[in-house]
Amino acid sequence: MAQIKESQRPADPQDDQARFEALVERYGRRVYAMAYRMAGHEADAKDLAQEAFIRVWRSMSRLRPGVPLEGWLHRIVTNLFIDLLRRRRGVRVQSLDEPLATASGELARERADHSADVERTVLGSMLDRRVQQALMSLPPEIRMVVVLADVEGYAYEEIASMMGIPVGTVKSRLHRARLALRNHLAPLRDSLEGR
Repeated sequence: MAQIKESQRPADPQDDQARFEALVERYGRRVYAMAYRMAGHEADAKDLAQEAFIRVWRSMSRLRPGVPLEGWLHRIVTNLFIDLLRRRRGVRVQSLDEPLATASGELARERADHSADVERTVLGSMLDRRVQQALMSLPPEIRMVVVLADVEGYAYEEIASMMGIPVGTVKSRLHRARLALRNHLAPLRDSLEGR
């Protein structure tokens, strides 16, 4: 945690509150997006993001102003996701796109359309849904590597450090993930290319 320095403490607790709100404003969406890509479930992603910011709040007095926290936040989310997986061994994850089973039958999940360009929104939503489905088809430890490398842009060494695994393992997991994603998304690519 190179970003934390014990000796610096803002004089006023309201300074901590203002800095914290600015951090949530600046990093909140990225932290949530990363958590969602890893967990594949909105509630889990919200929980992971919230817990990450709780940990930031607990460390507010030691944070150095002006030091980027994005890498540290991503490391926190990665570790929280690993902890979530450990607690849930054997638990099946369901897609948000699957209908919800109720006593009176299945209920389709609907989302509000907040955009004026419906066609672009539909295509973007379809693509995002298919990519998320492809990600969720991967085992969690492989999904984490591909999210950190291809979505978040971390180097192999950084991923190895975050996950506590050798660089060679990162490379092999990433290779397997990319092959699986390519195979999973091939029908979508072919349909977009008009084949």
